[in-house]
Order: sequence, then structure tokens, then C-alpha cells
Amino acid sequence: FRAVNPKIGTMSDLTRLARELRHHGISLVMDFVFNHTSDEHEWAKRALAGEKRYQQYYYFFPDRTLPDIYEKNLREIFPEQAPGNFTYIESLGQWVWTTFNTFQWDLNYTNPEVFNAMLGEMLFLANIGTEVLRLDAVAFIWKQMGTNCENLPPVHHIIRAFNALVRIAAPAMVFKSEAIVHPDDVASYIAPEECQLSYNPTFMALIWEALATREIKLLRHSMSKRFDIPPGTAWVNYVRVHDDIGWSFADEDAREVGINGFDHRLFLNQFYTGKFPGSFATGLPFNYNPVNQDMRICGTCASLAGLEQALALGNPLYTEDALRRIILIHSLIISAGGIPLIYLGDEIATLNDYRYVDDVHKRDDSRWVHRPVFDWKRAKHRQDELHPVGRVFNALKGLIAIRKQYAEFDDPHTQFVDVHNKHVLAYVRNRAVFVLANFSEHRQTVAKSVMNAYWSASERQIDLVSDNLLEAGDVVHLEPYQFVWLINL
Repeated sequence: FRAVNPKIGTMSDLTRLARELRHHGISLVMDFVFNHTSDEHEWAKRALAGEKRYQQYYYFFPDRTLPDIYEKNLREIFPEQAPGNFTYIESLGQWVWTTFNTFQWDLNYTNPEVFNAMLGEMLFLANIGTEVLRLDAVAFIWKQMGTNCENLPPVHHIIRAFNALVRIAAPAMVFKSEAIVHPDDVASYIAPEECQLSYNPTFMALIWEALATREIKLLRHSMSKRFDIPPGTAWVNYVRVHDDIGWSFADEDAREVGINGFDHRLFLNQFYTGKFPGSFATGLPFNYNPVNQDMRICGTCASLAGLEQALALGNPLYTEDALRRIILIHSLIISAGGIPLIYLGDEIATLNDYRYVDDVHKRDDSRWVHRPVFDWKRAKHRQDELHPVGRVFNALKGLIAIRKQYAEFDDPHTQFVDVHNKHVLAYVRNRAVFVLANFSEHRQTVAKSVMNAYWSASERQIDLVSDNLLEAGDVVHLEPYQFVWLINL
């Protein structure tokens, strides 16, 4: 926690970088892994050397009796790479708890020394200039026999205690939760006294679900119930991150709109790995579990949205649709409220990089297909608006500029509404901006009379995206994958 990879620099370099970032109004966000340490960490090495004090920093077991009892209720996070939740340490003749990987040992928060030690690491990072800590895998930090050891009440007590103490010593620092669990559990970590920021995995997953189905009913229904969070907090909205896409929508939400969650996930997995007839996506499967048929999806935004397939086929219409999809889904994370997160490379429509299979250390982890080294050669096209790279880059720049210019996007209030068109997602931002987004490759219409039920329309409106006045008539026309941000004049 207190050293930088020497290939990159030193801690002094990082401190100077944090200071320079702050000078430019940029906050340094650090990933804080507090559920586990590497088996190469000093605490683990001392535990391996036989020091009882540091063995109590982890969960060690002399035989399989207790691990087998725990295992009955635990799920496997990486069934292909690291099946099971315990690893045998031959030199000690003991088993250690390893939720994620054999080399990642879970910390034992029933030991107060662990809490105090991790608080010290938090404050060290605050002192070098870190303003946001991304709390990794928050759901897993407490263990209790007879449960799945996820989202247990003591987890919240621990995070709130960390928050309270950090606010005393480093009041500028805030927490961002990373919890890829049931949507209700995701929301449970969001509070000024717990995590002020949170990833919004359900919004991300359902954006891709709507692209595949061309229907927005599950996306709208779920966000209508789950987008609002307490004052003083904010979502971090995204379309891609470094990890896979898991279909983390709530089954009860799906049932309420007539969808069988299990079957729908099977369809989405087939669609985004290109196996469903008519699919535009070129994604890869990740960690298929043959027991419950769970699977996640890997791929860059551009490849999942169809650009890789379109360019391979040399089809201009497919290429146009793919570019519109990429821009459409980024428009949602920029306009819906909260903090938009753009994953490195997606702003230049980076395609899947399959060279990871040539690396013995990466070939068994398909997530590396969307973790390529940044392509500076590709980035040179970012100013050419006739090139797919420039088309995406300049569109996103324009949307960000609009977001920054108009105060109507500042307030967090977002109301998802039904405009009686199953292909068009609609929401009103702060009762001032009406957003319409067509998830279909066909032209769609929305009746102005329906829109007027949700906002006070004046005689004239303008679309901030195109800078065009709204056409006269009774309906708003949306071209394939078009979106509009309408305000009154």
C-alpha cells in the first residue's frame, strides 16, 4: 500500500503528481483493496514465517472441517481461474481463506489490529494527496458461518467506522464503493456517512441489455425504482470498466415487466458472444459456471457495440449503426446525472485486442481482450471526423462540453418516464432537460402530448446536441439510435 512499482516511479513522484492534478482541479482516485492482501505482502510473509500475530490477520484453518462448512453457502467468484474459496498452504500445513484468487488472502476484520492497520494505510494515501478511495469488493469483508458472507451488517459498520475516522483526520477524502451485487445491496452502501460515491453496475448492464433487445422496458423500470440515492451522494455511471459485464439486474424487476431473468441472461450471453442470430457483438465469455450457467462478458465498448464486426464485413450501414450505438450509450452516462466515467480507449473506439492469448500469464483471463496498451497510433485519427475514431472522440467531447455549459445538468434529480414507445428511453433532468434516446435501428416517434405530462413545455424547444429547434408538429422524430437533449427557449 505504500510503494509504487519502480518501473513507473516512486511514492515521491506520486505525491508530486497528486499536487499537480489538484492544481488543475483534478482529484486523484486510488483503488484501495481492503478485503485481502497479496501473499507477497509483508503481513502474509510474516504469517508464512510462522508469526502467530500475523497469521491472525487472515483466516487460517488446520484442516478442511470449517472451510467445508463455510463452502456450502459461498459462491465461486472465479470458477475457472480459482475454484473454491480456500487455498492450502503446504509450508504451514493449513488452509487460508481466498475468495478471489489463491494468492489473495482475505483479511480477518474480527481482529481489531487489522482494522487499525488498514486505517493507517488509508491515512497514508490521504497524506500523499489522494482524495477518493475506491473501496474494492466491499461486500466480502465480513465472514459469518451459515451465510454467503456477502453484504452482512458488520460490513456497513466497518465502512462507517472508517468513514468517521477518515473524516476527522482527512476531511477532503471520500469513498467510492465497488459492489457488483444485487441492486438493493449496491444501494445499501451509498450514504454520506458510508460511501459518498458508488459505481452504478445495474445502469451499465441494462444499457447493454436494451441495445441487444432494442427495448427499454427493463432499463426504464429498474432505473425508475433504483436511480434515486441520498442527498450528498452520487452515482459513477459507466458503459465499460476494466472488468467483465455481469447481468446484475434484479430478477424481481425483470418479472415485473414480463421477463424471466434466468432465460434472459442466457440470451444476453449468447448475444454478446456473437452466437445469437443477427447479433452485432464480438464479445468473449468469462468464467462460465456449468452448475448455474452463469457467465460474464468481455470486450471493448466498440467491439460489443458492433464496430469490429461492421469493419470486418466492410458494411457502411453496419458501421454507421455501430458508431451511433457507441455515442448513444455514452450520451446516457453523461446526461443522466452523477459522475460519468469513460474507460480508457473507448473514447477512440478501441477494438478488442486478441494478442493476450500469446501471453502465458494472461491467456486464461479473457478480460485482457479489453485491457490493451493504449493505442497512440489509433489516437492520431481523433481529429478526423470522417474516421470512426474521430467521429466518436469529437462526439464525446461535444457532449461533455454541453454537460459542463448548462447548469440544468448540475442538480442530481432525474425522473425516468414512460413515453409510450418501447424503443425510446426517456428521462427528465431537473424538470428542465428532456432526454429521449432511440435504442432501435429504425426511426421512432414520441408524442409531444405524452412528454408534456412530465415537464412544462414552452412554445419552442431546442436540442442541445444538434443545436436545432424542435420541429413543429405533434410528434418528435428520432432517427436510428438518435438521442436529443431538449430544453425550453
